[in-house]
Amino acid sequence: MHLRKRSAVTGGAGFLGSHLCERLLNEGRDVLCIDNFYTGSKRNILHLLDNPYFELYRHDITYPLYIEVDEVFNLACPASPIHYQNDPVQTTKVNVHGSINMLGLAKRLKAKIMQASTSEVYGDPKVHPQQESYWGHVNPIGLRSCYDEGKRCAETLFFDYHRQHDLKIKVARIFNTYGPRMHPRDGRVVSNFIVQALQGQPITIYGEGTQTRSFCYVDDLIEGFWRLMNTKDEFTGPVNLGNPVEFTIAELAEKVIGFTKSRSQIVHKPLPQDDPIMRRPDISLAKKVLDWEPKVPLDEGLKKTIDYFDDLLRTGGMELD
Repeated sequence: MHLRKRSAVTGGAGFLGSHLCERLLNEGRDVLCIDNFYTGSKRNILHLLDNPYFELYRHDITYPLYIEVDEVFNLACPASPIHYQNDPVQTTKVNVHGSINMLGLAKRLKAKIMQASTSEVYGDPKVHPQQESYWGHVNPIGLRSCYDEGKRCAETLFFDYHRQHDLKIKVARIFNTYGPRMHPRDGRVVSNFIVQALQGQPITIYGEGTQTRSFCYVDDLIEGFWRLMNTKDEFTGPVNLGNPVEFTIAELAEKVIGFTKSRSQIVHKPLPQDDPIMRRPDISLAKKVLDWEPKVPLDEGLKKTIDYFDDLLRTGGMELD
């Protein structure tokens, strides 16, 4: 008889997925890490490969998957604009076909399934901060739509499977998360600024740098995932998971320059299409239902992330993928 609970993590070799796999193993789970390595990296999970309760399976979830597990964490999807705009059709497919395949798997197994959704479902918001009840302000035909609308459609599918098939679902809306194992070339603001600062390159700010973001350290987010998956079945979400402390992009750049002691200069470039001007989660629901809120302040998390990228640069890891 199988006593350890079996957890599948799609996108398990990615930034968030690898941290989640680690947490699940620490909680006594049998973990199946599923990844096609489009943006994930074996480097992220090398330290887990010798664990007898960890298994790696190379697979693209736009194709059906036949496995036996007790729960599914669906994290598979390129999450940075550079990566998801590189193949927008595949991005939509992984969100729609991939979700259908994972939901079908969960339905067959009568397993619980969590969707890693995103604050991008709110688009360029007209409401600030963003609550789960807000329907969003999204361009359906823009450069970001493959991701924004793909994730919105995935949420639709999750709730329709829940209503139609009584499937046990959880939906987390993730706000900007950062930390060790971010892809060094993902074009996201934290990794961009740190890599540019460490290499002494100009730090690129799009627009004036007055746009705001709320940065959540990865350990805090994974704690949110864990708590969400272990709530009562009646609670489906969606629930915002992010840090409600808001910073301008210019403030972030100054912090990174200070912590790295870099001589990098700041350069300004035009703002990309549909780039949100404000982004901050209202986490009242997460506090109430999950008893969760972020613990790691930005300064502490940035220093840990800088140490990771500094080590990556010194060991030649920047060439990965």
